[in-house]
Amino acid sequence: MTTCLVTGGAGFIGCALSSVLPEHFDRVVALDNMHPQVHESPERPAALDERVELVVGDVTSAADWDALLADVKPTVVVHLAAETGTAQSLTEATRHALVNVVGTTEMLDALVRHDALPEKVVLTSSRAVYGEGAWAAADGSLTYPGQRSDAMLEAGQWDFPGLTPTPFESSRVTPTPTSVYGSTKLAQENVLTSWCLALNVTPVLYRLQNVYGPGQSLSNPYTGIVSFFAQRAKAGEVIPVYEDGQIIRDFVYIDDVARAIVQGVLHSGANRHAYDIGSGEGTSIMRLAELIAENYGAPAPQVNGMFRNGDVRAASCDISAAEAALDWHPQVMVEEGVRRLCTFIDSVLDSRV
Repeated sequence: MTTCLVTGGAGFIGCALSSVLPEHFDRVVALDNMHPQVHESPERPAALDERVELVVGDVTSAADWDALLADVKPTVVVHLAAETGTAQSLTEATRHALVNVVGTTEMLDALVRHDALPEKVVLTSSRAVYGEGAWAAADGSLTYPGQRSDAMLEAGQWDFPGLTPTPFESSRVTPTPTSVYGSTKLAQENVLTSWCLALNVTPVLYRLQNVYGPGQSLSNPYTGIVSFFAQRAKAGEVIPVYEDGQIIRDFVYIDDVARAIVQGVLHSGANRHAYDIGSGEGTSIMRLAELIAENYGAPAPQVNGMFRNGDVRAASCDISAAEAALDWHPQVMVEEGVRRLCTFIDSVLDSRV
């Protein structure tokens, strides 16, 4: 019998995968601690496919792993469980390290302890591992400017003079995280890869850009700028835009992310370089805010000059390698994706009135 274990499986991405994985495995089990920051209710999410078994447990607990693996022998593990707040990680570094790094090592130790090595482990890492990434000088040479300092940001110096940001691509750009969160995700990648290659388990790594879409948490204050903007605009409020509005992000729609992950689960061998998963297009935060404001007829967004330490200036990615390796292409670009998310938010919030 084939079994797929999905950690963090009742979350945003886990629920998106839940309708597909049961078509390919005899048994699909979701392990999730149902953290209140992510889940407004401790009840089983309606979006989690009924064919998926939900086990409430914490990846950082050896006892929870022992209880789970006494019954579950995974063929494939999809490791989604993570703490994801960039800003939050600055003040809750231990929590992020505990879940992202120790949670992973607890899983690996438990798999060995129970003689339950899977054939493959699929990890969703993050574009945060790149930090600011590589920037190009006027002569085309690449340099790594590192983290923007607090002094730079206080002075309103948003960019690195004379340099232009380039898209992230795992085979070309060296990870240089600028946040605690990004550092824990890079450590997680390295720990998992080392373990898998030593024990003849196939590691498949993904670095996701900004994932958004129907089903994402509307209450988590540390993730989901798209949903935050939409809720402000729906209420008729002005959307506040940080820095000068020209922060760049690659917003990738949840269905496209789920399809890419499924391709890796079913077809990918070990990948030395992580799959960069995004829409392939960078969008300014101001453009995103304008799209959402237009959707609701809200006031024009306003730049406020505020900033968050640890945020990078520009994050987008080159998806060509992932497209070729996974036979996958993003199908929903940001304009359509924003419309779909706003429709979802309307249905959720209007039902509460």
